[in-house]
Amino acid sequence: MKPAYWDDATRALGRIDPVLKRLIRKFPDVHLQRRGDPFTTIARAIVGQQISVKAAQTIWDRLATAVEAAGDPIRLDAARVGRTRLPTLRRCGLSERKALYVRDLARHFVTGALDPAMWPALSDEALIERLVDVKGIGRWTAEMFLIFHELRADVFPVDDIGVQRAIALHYNGGDRLSAAAMRELAVPWQPYRSVATWYLWRSLDPVPVEY
Repeated sequence: MKPAYWDDATRALGRIDPVLKRLIRKFPDVHLQRRGDPFTTIARAIVGQQISVKAAQTIWDRLATAVEAAGDPIRLDAARVGRTRLPTLRRCGLSERKALYVRDLARHFVTGALDPAMWPALSDEALIERLVDVKGIGRWTAEMFLIFHELRADVFPVDDIGVQRAIALHYNGGDRLSAAAMRELAVPWQPYRSVATWYLWRSLDPVPVEY
């Protein structure tokens, strides 16, 4: 389902930025869409760090089977993952570090340290702070989660390679801008920087990535 703010965002961005106006017209039928539950979404992000999509899917399928989620491999139970022994997680193909990360993530959900019911009341930065408290989650992963799962409208991931490349291509003759210059460029896009980011990504890859 399209985020409630999407149409307002595209109209506003199209009025103020000719580059985004062109991209919005070029990709009229794509938009953000939430997939999965919070725990599973973050766990998949950890599993997929620094490996190929194919390898990540193989490990994920093994993990789903190991924690008895074969009936619903899209959704993992945090409590069950938290009870799974590290050697079992390692046999799925996870490195020792990632196995510990996934267990730590499960612990945060089970104990309520990460409680999705509280997130709507948190600002973007406050939620990012909660997420990066989990081992294995850095700011970029947290920002991707806010954009793709929480559907936050105004996240601007300046450390993302795709954003850097697209801004260089469309706004600076192919030369990369500093983080500070990128933030200044994006000021007029507020409060819809997530949407602007989405269309910048589409300019590099028309097929949306799923998280």
